[in-house]
Amino acid sequence: MSGVAMHRWGLLLSNQAKFADFVGGPVEGTDFYARATRAHANCLEDLPIYGAFALTAAVAGIDTPRLGQLAIAILIAHVYQSVLHMALPIVNTTVPIRGLLFSVQLIAFLWMAIIIAIAANGSGP
Repeated sequence: MSGVAMHRWGLLLSNQAKFADFVGGPVEGTDFYARATRAHANCLEDLPIYGAFALTAAVAGIDTPRLGQLAIAILIAHVYQSVLHMALPIVNTTVPIRGLLFSVQLIAFLWMAIIIAIAANGSGP
């Protein structure tokens, strides 16, 4: 993920590319269909990550209010990202907004991992 991000940000910051230049895969069907397909793929890509964190926390007996809050933040950010992905065309103003929502999810996943690691280590949540 960081390799893709570094490559894309390098192109963006050097004005060699625009946000809308990065398509999510081969385009087929209408523009809406392509965006809906990508939104669906995003959901499927993140589900195993969340599942791994939820299963690990459940098996380890880690149940903190913060994990629940982070799960809600991930869900809300993911729903908004998917809705924007389907509702708005891929242009230089919509892509950064979706990227911001994706970043919220990444930060929440990282925060969950830290909470689980600390709690599993016995240091408390």
